[in-house]
Amino acid sequence: MNQSVTASAFLAAFLLAASGGAFAQASGIKRTVVTKADVAAPGHEAVVARVELEPGAVAGRHSHPGDEISYVLEGEGELLIEGEDPRRVKAGDAFVIPAGKVHDARNVGGTVMKLVGVYVVEKGKPLATPAK
Repeated sequence: MNQSVTASAFLAAFLLAASGGAFAQASGIKRTVVTKADVAAPGHEAVVARVELEPGAVAGRHSHPGDEISYVLEGEGELLIEGEDPRRVKAGDAFVIPAGKVHDARNVGGTVMKLVGVYVVEKGKPLATPAK
């Protein structure tokens, strides 16, 4: 069930329509949905995506209608979560962003940053929404 996913927000910014459709990618960001499946919470689903950011790529400020759990496979970046100090992440690091929290990310390294993102979101809602 691989689909190309696009976003003008973080590491996508993970702007996938919860229905599984494609969404516009920011320049330098490639996103691919690996799978989607129902979870135990009624009306919710998990979306697993592979994300790649080229050096210097910025996801853009956005939020998700559910929690984001991500693991950095390769490279390094800076995670910018509203109300928090910037956080540097690198291969082997993981992070969790609560539902509704505005955030952004950028690749600050010299190589492609690769991540696996898992989103537990309400069915029927867009995976991500650009911040105002």
